[in-house]
Amino acid sequence: MINSFEDFQKVSKLDMDGSMHAMGEWNKNWQAMATEMTNYSKRSFEDGMATFQKLATAKSVPEVIEIQTTYAKSAYDDYMQQMAKIGTMHQSFAKDAFKPAERTFKGSR
Repeated sequence: MINSFEDFQKVSKLDMDGSMHAMGEWNKNWQAMATEMTNYSKRSFEDGMATFQKLATAKSVPEVIEIQTTYAKSAYDDYMQQMAKIGTMHQSFAKDAFKPAERTFKGSR
């Protein structure tokens, strides 16, 4: 509870510090996610181009089917791993985003 102007100033400062920290963390986290997605996109594109080159040199229909099947399995597995990683990053970012608010609420009591 706020009993004096000094208490109000302390709570306001804690709130401002928490907000500034949260914005810094938010920016850092989104940069990390953008980097992760950029790396995944690059890797995915390179894998697709390598598969296309293999398909261009295939000598038979069964070989084409094998190349496509292998690529489809690999692309699906890579995608699912990437989405799991992004999901984990989101969870971590959400937890980090609430830490300053938790400290502010604990500090004002």
